[in-house]
Amino acid sequence: MRVHHLNCGSLRPRAMPEIVCHVLLCETPDGLVLVDSGLGRQDFADPRRMGPSRFVMRADRDDARTAAAQVEARGFSTADVQHVVLTHMDFDHIGGLADFPAATVHTTADEYDAAVLNPGFASRQRYSPRQWAHEPRVQTHGGPGDLWKFGLRGTEVLPGITYLPMPGHTRGHAAVAVETPDRGLLVHAGDAAFDVSSYTSTLPSGAPVSGSRRLRAIETFAAVDRKQVAENHVTLRRLHDEAGVTVFTAHDKRMLDDLVGS
Repeated sequence: MRVHHLNCGSLRPRAMPEIVCHVLLCETPDGLVLVDSGLGRQDFADPRRMGPSRFVMRADRDDARTAAAQVEARGFSTADVQHVVLTHMDFDHIGGLADFPAATVHTTADEYDAAVLNPGFASRQRYSPRQWAHEPRVQTHGGPGDLWKFGLRGTEVLPGITYLPMPGHTRGHAAVAVETPDRGLLVHAGDAAFDVSSYTSTLPSGAPVSGSRRLRAIETFAAVDRKQVAENHVTLRRLHDEAGVTVFTAHDKRMLDDLVGS
């Protein structure tokens, strides 16, 4: 499995550092798989699709940043994307789904229930149904899963790709672990942490990384359960300390830049 680290959307809240939308593009024997999809072409054509959060997060409108454009730039077709595995269903993680209408979309059962089936008042303010109005084929994955590695439980979504439940940012949030032949185990933590210094003092290159109060402020504001978020930080630290494991978050540009440059 060959894996590419992509930035599929730059967000620029006022008085904040640039926030990226870190997406994985996985080349598998059975076609392409995306982990998250970032912002999509239709989001830029009609920003209302991103919901009220667009006024705060202030996304760059750059079609070249979309997953679709980056897939095509690598010589593939959007039809080659067979699956999209979501960490959760916030607008900046699912906007690109409409660019891959034939793909099967994977999410946790709890997340799908909160966003689509039984959204409460807070969920209706948070999630943006316009982004799944094209009625994608959705496969949900329920429960904590089976005993996996490192004392954790997980659900294998696709061969070599496993959900690790980490609710807290949203009710059904999960990290996604991807096993690779050359880079070991990659763990896309999604929004289980915003600031990478929550679980490590160095980037994969060995460069030191300091805390970001602003990223942590967004994390605190967006969380549905702050206690679980703190517990996720502990779990991510445990994973990070395992040999052959690389943990990265969805929005910390420092981590994305380090991985792309490695």
